[in-house]
Amino acid sequence: MANSISVEQTSNSKPPLPPFTLETAKAKVQAAEDAWNTRDPERVALAYTEDSEWRNRTEFFSGRDAIREFLKRKWAKELDYRLKKELWCFMDHRIAVRFEYEWHDEAGCWSRAYGNENWEFAENGLMMRRFASINDLPIQESERKFRWERV
Repeated sequence: MANSISVEQTSNSKPPLPPFTLETAKAKVQAAEDAWNTRDPERVALAYTEDSEWRNRTEFFSGRDAIREFLKRKWAKELDYRLKKELWCFMDHRIAVRFEYEWHDEAGCWSRAYGNENWEFAENGLMMRRFASINDLPIQESERKFRWERV
């Protein structure tokens, strides 16, 4: 992996920008949580560089188009998706988060996913790498923790 982080990778900026402080790292995590809870693949994809590299569970892909397609598939299957992210640690242009999200399938079976993400950012604040490790737990509807209204 290259350590070179270049603003030429994209033409726009997504504050807060690295290097991160505790305050700006928390803001970056909250912005990601808010965007993902919209379940809007177009909006979410704009937070990533055009050539962003992803690992999500066992899927490996890169680029905004692939991100959009992945998110469309994900949210077509994971209904009433609600996500909570928490800053785990940060340094310079990298952030690690832990997260939980809940969703149900077409049959009404609920699941909660637990995981960790490692993020690496370009100097313009767009994410150039996202590596996610995720485990699922079937739950009953009565066990749900995240019950706020849809955005």
